[in-house]
Formats: sequence, C-alpha cells, structure tokens
Amino acid sequence: MEKMWVACKSFEALTIYELYDIMALRQEVFVVEQNCAYLDADGKDLQAWHVMGRDEQGRLVAYTRLLPVGVVYEGYASIGRVVSAPFARRTGAGRSIMEHSIALCRQLFGSVPLKISAQTYLLKFYESFGFRSTGEAYLEDGIPHTTMIREHY
Repeated sequence: MEKMWVACKSFEALTIYELYDIMALRQEVFVVEQNCAYLDADGKDLQAWHVMGRDEQGRLVAYTRLLPVGVVYEGYASIGRVVSAPFARRTGAGRSIMEHSIALCRQLFGSVPLKISAQTYLLKFYESFGFRSTGEAYLEDGIPHTTMIREHY
C-alpha cells in the first residue's frame, strides 16, 4: 500500500458517510465474502472507538473497532471487526491497521491486556503482534475462532 491515512473516532464523532463506509466494508467481507449471516450491528459500536485506514483515493481499505475494558471481556480491552478491503489485501494495510490499533488501545485505555476473538486461519498473523492463543477454540457464526490474549505492551 502506497500510503494509508489512519483516523480513530468515537461513535458519536463518526460522520454518516464514515459509518456507511464502515458498515459496507464489514458487510462486504463478513457477510457476503465469508457467507455468514449474522447481526453485525451488535450494540457494541456505540461504546467503541473506530479505526479507519484510507488510501490516497479516500477509500476505506482497513478497519478495526477498539472496545474498552469490560465491554466484551471482563478485565480486558479488545480489538474486533478487523477487516481489510478485498482490493487492499497483501498490501500491508491489515498489518498497518493492527499496529495502529494496538498503539491506540494503549493511548485510550492505558496499559491493559488485550483479548480478541480471532478467526483461526489468522492465528499466525495475530501471533506476530504478540497475541497468544488460549487454546479456546469455538465456532462463532459457523466460522472457527480462537481466543487470544496480549498481556503486556
């Protein structure tokens, strides 16, 4: 990826256009591409910080949502809805958005441990950021997931 601009906003600060881009990308990948019918609007977006990576044309190429301690896991902050646009894969956009997201978690929530629900095929990707598998594997909406924790950062 040539250049990616990253912005982080609370739900209230999102414009309707940013919210539309976020929901469209999440649906394109998690619902259509992964053929998974699930309720994406789960109520947690309201408490989340939304990390958006855009390319030079202004297109949303990568996204995550950051959740404060206790919203998903007791004692842990979380990074979720990690997604890269299909056209931006293998460009480093996913790696870049995760690096920004981890740094932003520390900025927003302090030095707290992180817990994520990782799609199992991405374990090595998340391990490269210091996450370790808890061994807890399960199906979420028909897709294999594993719980992972990043203790110190």
